[in-house]
Order: sequence, then structure tokens, then C-alpha cells
Amino acid sequence: MILPFDITDYDEVLSLWKRCEGIGLSGADERANILVYLERNPGSSFVARADGVLVGAVLCGHDGRRGFIHHLAVDPTWRRRGIGTALVEACVSSLRSNGIQKCHVSVYHENEGAVGWWRRRGWVLRTDIAVMSAEIESV
Repeated sequence: MILPFDITDYDEVLSLWKRCEGIGLSGADERANILVYLERNPGSSFVARADGVLVGAVLCGHDGRRGFIHHLAVDPTWRRRGIGTALVEACVSSLRSNGIQKCHVSVYHENEGAVGWWRRRGWVLRTDIAVMSAEIESV
């Protein structure tokens, strides 16, 4: 069952993210920061539950023009059952309802399994742009 990600899911989701390869966690993924993200993007992030057990999760949001998917994870014992696809479809539906026409997902280059998974669903690997990052110090 796909449900909206509520902050009360946080501990289970964090545990899932830690169990799944290819998920890069940082201070930005602490509870308070995830709460802010969920509040800024209501109804756009989701969890998957089977018999009450959390088996998948995804963060999704937008900036008013582009959508962004982060930390899509499905428990390894629950993969190949359509859970990841259902989570992404819920994200895309949410973005579409907010008038968003394009979405990006960040995947580690070396995570060939994830790159292949996204490609099989019609997502295109961009090689014409590079992501650049900077740490912004707290005041």
C-alpha cells in the first residue's frame, strides 16, 4: 500500500535508507530537515507498507518548475514486486497535479543497477550537465 510519507514514519524510513545500497545520507537527512522538506512539499513523498511493515520510501518535491526525486529505496527482500515503480508513479502523479512537467533524480554514477532501473522506466541519463555542490555554513 502506497501512503503519504508522514514524519512519524521517519525512524523506519531512515533505517530502510541505511539498509539500502546507493543511498547517500548526510545531515540534510536528519529528522528536522526531513520535516521541513515534507512541509514544503505536502503529499509528494511516499512510503510503501505491506502488512503494516515499511518496505519502501521516496522523497519528492518541486521548486515550482522542476520536480526532484530523492532516496528511492525498497527493502531488498521486497524488490521486483513493483513497489519502486508504484512509489515513482505516486511521485509523478503528485508533481503532475502541481503543474510540474519535468522531474530529475540523482543517482550515483557507479550505481549501475539504479541507472539501469531508471532507464528501463524511460528516464534519460543526462550527460550534458554536471551537478555542482557547495556546503553552506550555518550562521
